[in-house]
Parts: sequence; structure tokens; C-alpha cells
Amino acid sequence: QMQLVESGGGLVQAGGSLRLSCTASGILFSPYTVRWYRQAPGSQREMVAQITSRGTTEYADSVKGRFTISRDNAKRMAYLEMNSLKPDDTAVYYCTIRGLWGQGTQVTVSD
Repeated sequence: QMQLVESGGGLVQAGGSLRLSCTASGILFSPYTVRWYRQAPGSQREMVAQITSRGTTEYADSVKGRFTISRDNAKRMAYLEMNSLKPDDTAVYYCTIRGLWGQGTQVTVSD
């Protein structure tokens, strides 16, 4: 069964950090780009970061310098390290590979 599972979300104070994980099963992982998206209430889903099979990364301007995306192909996992979190980062975070989406993990940043 093809599946992506996100974990690591939670409630954190502004300025804090979280590390999200995305675990893939039932799909090829290493050849493909992994992307993290987020969706806040009442807002469209937006791409936060992506990492190619070669490790090239891109970030949304709103998270540059604060978030770091990485991957471990041997473990079939991707990560999103989030530092200096702001209330505007509050959203459900999703990982996606080739059109397959996880169920999301909630990140809430309090003032």
C-alpha cells in the first residue's frame, strides 16, 4: 500500500522549534523530489520546501533561513526542521511525492 505518514507536529511557543518527519512506504522514494506543503485555516495550500533526489533544496521566501528540509533515502524518510517559529507558521503540514499525499500533521505556534 502506497502511503506517506507525517509526524512531529504539535504546539510550540513562538521562537521555538519542531522537526517534522515524513515516512514513505509502498513507493519508490530515492529517485523523486519530496515537497512539504502547509495549509492554514481559510488559506490555500502553499509549498514550503522541496528537496530533489540529488539533495537540491528550495524554500518559500517566508521560511528561508528558518526551515531546513532533508531526506534519508535509506530510511525512506524526509524531514522538515523548523526553527524560530512564528504564529503565522500555524498550519497543517503535508509531505508529498509524485502526487501522493500524507494525512498531514498539525503545527500550532502560540504567541
